[in-house]
Amino acid sequence: MDKQQQIEGRHAVAEALRAGHPLDRLFVLDGCKDGPVTSIVKKAKRGDTVIRFVSRERLDQLSETGNHQGVIAYMGAYAYATVEEILQKAGEKEEPPFLFLLDGIEDPHNLGAIIRTANQAGAHGVIIPKHRAVGLTAGVARASAGAINYMPVARVTNLARTIEDLKKEGIWFVCADMQGPVMYGQDLTGPVGLVIGGEGDGVARLIREKCDLTASIPMRGDIDSLNASVAAGILAYEVVRQRMYKK
Repeated sequence: MDKQQQIEGRHAVAEALRAGHPLDRLFVLDGCKDGPVTSIVKKAKRGDTVIRFVSRERLDQLSETGNHQGVIAYMGAYAYATVEEILQKAGEKEEPPFLFLLDGIEDPHNLGAIIRTANQAGAHGVIIPKHRAVGLTAGVARASAGAINYMPVARVTNLARTIEDLKKEGIWFVCADMQGPVMYGQDLTGPVGLVIGGEGDGVARLIREKCDLTASIPMRGDIDSLNASVAAGILAYEVVRQRMYKK
């Protein structure tokens, strides 16, 4: 797991929240009814923080100070955008929205590389799920080679519901699927969201069923898949090519 700044103890975590620092994850002693801890949980729920209630043994394992007081937090390297802000960015540029939706990317190097590709390809934003996926850690920032400073990344609780909501905005979704038609025959010139799956299992069935199209990348080698960030780059630049040469 990519190393993040870890803060422990009720006072330290409460001060981080009060100062507006983004918390990526919060581990809380399960069943704790302590007033300050309850207040921390309430404040964390207002943001994008992933909250996990765990045993004292788990907190003891995670603790670096030996004095966690029932709460340990990991600070995100960068703040998240909202989906609305991403759409607003497309509107300001007077361009059809071009989005990346990532289902279960857990490798920080892959997420960072995809953010870098999204920026270079002219995408307006990246959307990631809150659970079972890497967040905006320091390792992601390094792998993005600075692109994280320019590419809005939104984190959502339910990726399938987000797709449904964005469809109402006129966006079509293309799922990377090696069983689908070759991408070169798909029309990717309009408002589009590229849906890329995780390193192991690819796009989940529920997410794939929400998409309008599937698209595959031609394979001529001896293995049957590409790294997630490489696949994202190939698909992204087919969008770029089609938009550049649209009649």
